[in-house]
Amino acid sequence: MNRRLFIQRSAILWTLASAGEGASCFGNTTKKESGYTVKQFEDEGLAQFSYAILVDKKIVLVDPARDPRPYYNYAKEQGAKIIAVVETHSHADFVSSHLEIHRDNHATIYASKLVGALYPHQTFDAGDSLKISDRVVLHAINTPGHSPDSISVLLKVDGGDVAIFSGDAVLIGGVGRPDLREYSGEQATKREKLARQLYHTVHNVYARLADHVVLYPAHGGGSLCGNALKGAKQSTIAEERRHNFAFQEKSEEAFVRQVLNDKPPVPAYFPYDVALNRQGATALQSSLVDISWISAREASTQVLQSKVVDTRPAAQFQQSHFPQAINIPERSKSESWLGTFVAPEDSFYLVVDTKEQGQFQLEKLAKIGYEQFVKGVVLYGDFAGQQSAAFDQAAFERKPQDYFIVDVRTTEEAKAGPIFKGAHNIPLAELKQHISELPLDKPIVVHCASGYRSAIASSLIHAAVPNAQVWDLGDHIKAYKSAIH
Repeated sequence: MNRRLFIQRSAILWTLASAGEGASCFGNTTKKESGYTVKQFEDEGLAQFSYAILVDKKIVLVDPARDPRPYYNYAKEQGAKIIAVVETHSHADFVSSHLEIHRDNHATIYASKLVGALYPHQTFDAGDSLKISDRVVLHAINTPGHSPDSISVLLKVDGGDVAIFSGDAVLIGGVGRPDLREYSGEQATKREKLARQLYHTVHNVYARLADHVVLYPAHGGGSLCGNALKGAKQSTIAEERRHNFAFQEKSEEAFVRQVLNDKPPVPAYFPYDVALNRQGATALQSSLVDISWISAREASTQVLQSKVVDTRPAAQFQQSHFPQAINIPERSKSESWLGTFVAPEDSFYLVVDTKEQGQFQLEKLAKIGYEQFVKGVVLYGDFAGQQSAAFDQAAFERKPQDYFIVDVRTTEEAKAGPIFKGAHNIPLAELKQHISELPLDKPIVVHCASGYRSAIASSLIHAAVPNAQVWDLGDHIKAYKSAIH
């Protein structure tokens, strides 16, 4: 497996049907006929999409991810030049490479005046357009709701609407969350006001587009920025009109209630990423060069007095780890979990097994701008650290009532498939703020659906309350789930 910063795939290259009225879904017409090509890039871990619009050997990027190399490679393959970058809003869940691309390619950055951008840019709001060729023009539309500074980018060919790059405003099967900017304290960013703006964005902008217009969102299923997302990677206005709850005939009040209902907590890194994107991040590779690499033996004294994030598999962590370390094993979305439990102001040591794994983890952390908080990368090796207590299944099954069982699945998962009678559901994303409420007079058994989240959860509890008796049920949970079914 190629371990690069973005498990970035260029999703299918869609050369869309001829522009103008009557154009249908996804065709295979040639670039000469359509005048342009859209290439979609995907970061699976963050469920994030970015785009390259290719016209006459010129490329405009929309919402690029932290690593610019995939876009540079694409430009080289096409013999094209990146001339512009469009930011649909100041992103909360990932760091954009817009400033690096601007400096490397002299590309103009386009963003709404409402972003308050501190990097060199051209304002891009309603009434503004970016002409790529005589036939192909991008138009800005202010579409607030997910954030106050959100814009959508309408692609027109020969004067006809062909596609819209929606950022986080409208997603496939849903809309962007309107509750991610409350930390700013500004009246304009309060969740209810944004939810109402989002209602009008859907019904007064998107619902008025023609059915054939292609929808290119900034996120797909699994993103922390949206709700009711589906697994598709692009759609049409016709499909969204039929299947997206936000397009259905609902009152504004009902819409507001639905989009604000039962949202998970905002990860700690979101406010930081918004601010970093407004400023513009340091070039990726130069941000990684000064991070130190040390062995576990060399680091043991320093590490004992610092926050530690151990990315090794749960089984290895439980056999030997630094006291009070948090275990966030490598997996898709692990960078989001780290950004949930480690605040931006908390510097930390990163524990790995090999240099290759360390480089991979640093690049993953760079996607959310956390590489600058890494005090050092620790190569653990055969260091003899602390061992976690192994789960005693026989003892647990003899008297399960003697244990405090914590189910760290989401509320929806716990309601849909309860596993242990009397278990206490505390979703992993909310666990940290409830650890002090856990009892210390009986052993705590933690479980999830597969063993991944419970590994994180048990290490969080251990780190916060070293004298607590904590057992991670781990993948033993599969046997209990099978017994139920």
